[in-house]
Amino acid sequence: MTFLVIALIAGVLGFGGIAGASIEIAKIIFFIAVVLFLVSAVVGLARGRNRI
Repeated sequence: MTFLVIALIAGVLGFGGIAGASIEIAKIIFFIAVVLFLVSAVVGLARGRNRI
């Protein structure tokens, strides 16, 4: 979220290179977070099924 805000502010102020870099970093962090969430959900479901 921080990199998204930095990108928006930099874009408004005219710093295109910084805005572009911040957007790319924000995308990467977002996709990493989504992957970690999915892995966590799958592991949680797998552990829940083994309990008797």
